[in-house]
Amino acid sequence: MAGLRQSSSPPCKLIPTGAFYARMKNMPRGPVPVWIGLLVLGLSSGPAAPALTPLSADDIIQKAVQRAESPEAREARPPYRYTKHTVTDELDSQGRLKDRKEKLYEVQVESGRSLLKLVQLNGQPLSAEEKKKQDAQDLAARQKMTDTKSGSKGDERENFLTRELVAKYRFKLIRELQLNGRDTYELAFEPLPNLSENHLTDRFLNQLAGTVWIDAQEFEIARAEIHLQGEVALWGGMVGTLTQCSYTLGRVRQPDGTWFNGLSHGFFQGRKLLEPMLIRTRSEATDFQRLDLALK
Repeated sequence: MAGLRQSSSPPCKLIPTGAFYARMKNMPRGPVPVWIGLLVLGLSSGPAAPALTPLSADDIIQKAVQRAESPEAREARPPYRYTKHTVTDELDSQGRLKDRKEKLYEVQVESGRSLLKLVQLNGQPLSAEEKKKQDAQDLAARQKMTDTKSGSKGDERENFLTRELVAKYRFKLIRELQLNGRDTYELAFEPLPNLSENHLTDRFLNQLAGTVWIDAQEFEIARAEIHLQGEVALWGGMVGTLTQCSYTLGRVRQPDGTWFNGLSHGFFQGRKLLEPMLIRTRSEATDFQRLDLALK
């Protein structure tokens, strides 16, 4: 697990705080020759304008939530299609491979809602029985997408931030940096004390901590590294326990400003019933195609 976390550290380039906020907050809106001239006159005629107040960690995360939950932003997302490849490895107590499941999906995204279609299982096309089952699942998913009213959640795999989720954590701004050539905020987070456990998933969410990187222009999550702080028991430990968990997600931005989950790695250790459990996962999305442009 340590090796996974080291290999997932993002390449970054620190930039001066003043330069960062000047770039982010004072971006000119007029034609390029005009604002360059105004800049030169300002530098030669008097002192620089006072720096704007920096955003706090809470400001940053709330802006990210507002974007994720905005119905207008969701409906404005162009339709896309891409390929998703997942691998799930089950390991023994010595870390040796016991079983592997490999799946290839075609994913279609409309108005932020995703439809996954399984096309290969363990490197082979689906059998007639598997294809029949997949077709039934596709039909049900499409009916759900059609019946879903505008502004409701649906199946939105790319937007996972909610006010209820972030309310569980305390965020701290670590630094501003450049990630993949874009200005980015790095935030650390940890769970608040004495959180309620109204649902089974709360036991898991209440133990998560880590680091999240937020794009400074579009307030999209660019990267996240998450780990489990303490053991999580399922149904009092009767069903199983989760003792270790680490998960890294990198997101990719398309030229039109649309963001998608790109490459992710996960490591999970615990007990399922009476058997030890050790699982390693990997998922990668590739071959993004904007459908409305491809049809022209």
